[in-house]
Amino acid sequence: MELIQLGKSGLKVSRIGLGCMGMSEFYVGSDEKESVATLHYALELGLNFFDTADMYGPFTNESLLGKALEGKRDKAIIATKFGLERSPDGKLIGVNGRPEYVRKCCEASLKRLGIDTIDLYYQHRIDPKVPLEDTIGAMAELVKMGKVRYLGLSEASPESIERAHRIHPITALQSEYSLWTRDPETEVLPLLRKLGIALVAYSPLGRGFLTGSFKKPEDIPDGDYRKNSPRFQGENFTKNIKLVEELEKLARARGVTAAQLALAWVLAQGDDIVPIPGTTKRQRLLENVKASEITFSSAELETLKKILPPGGVSGLRYPDMSTVNR
Repeated sequence: MELIQLGKSGLKVSRIGLGCMGMSEFYVGSDEKESVATLHYALELGLNFFDTADMYGPFTNESLLGKALEGKRDKAIIATKFGLERSPDGKLIGVNGRPEYVRKCCEASLKRLGIDTIDLYYQHRIDPKVPLEDTIGAMAELVKMGKVRYLGLSEASPESIERAHRIHPITALQSEYSLWTRDPETEVLPLLRKLGIALVAYSPLGRGFLTGSFKKPEDIPDGDYRKNSPRFQGENFTKNIKLVEELEKLARARGVTAAQLALAWVLAQGDDIVPIPGTTKRQRLLENVKASEITFSSAELETLKKILPPGGVSGLRYPDMSTVNR
């Protein structure tokens, strides 16, 4: 697996990372034993970039990752996040960017992960109630203390990115980016490239929709987060599945899966974009890794653009978009 520099940092990360959220919550069907085996297999395949957050679980995903990487810390680049506050019973309290909360979250994450330093620490969402200078200032203090190496933001607007970057260098922005979520292309991605900030693309497979795993809304298990996702519901689902069917036709012609084609497309958008597809199974992980071997002709890229054009997907990304792109 190729290693690339993340932004202007000293971090050398695998061309594809691994999103760990689904190993603990939101998606139905995870198994801790298989998740740990998948994490170990990722290391064997050359992946070293692992993404988690304190709110996943809640509070259990970091512990799972820490347990799996025990004794293997030198092989892993660990990214985690703070800022979406949840109660122990899982209720979302809200966005919190207060400096004292930043410090508290960092200490708790370090303990759960069983490490001394977080490689990349993201603000999960911008808190409009707290001056960004206060939040980023507190994060910068963590860097000075050696508890964090590099800073990142998640789902931030161009204005917030520029403002934060003036306070302390931002290494990466994590945002949803895929064939069916092209939002960063208009303003965010050009700004990131101007500033030398990497884009870490979460949900590069459209939360599994682009894999073709779901043929009808009833295929989504009860209790799965996607049941409440607008793009997976009703008329939106019907329209979106037709797009995926076209993607599957192209994938079959190439002798690959729709998931591999979708992931390879993200990789083809630039070496400054690192997708972090999530999976809880070794078989799917290997499938994702093999996507890095796929290349496209200009004609094929044009075909993909026609199949899934910017703005061509029906429905919002989240039921509530109020905490996105602040």
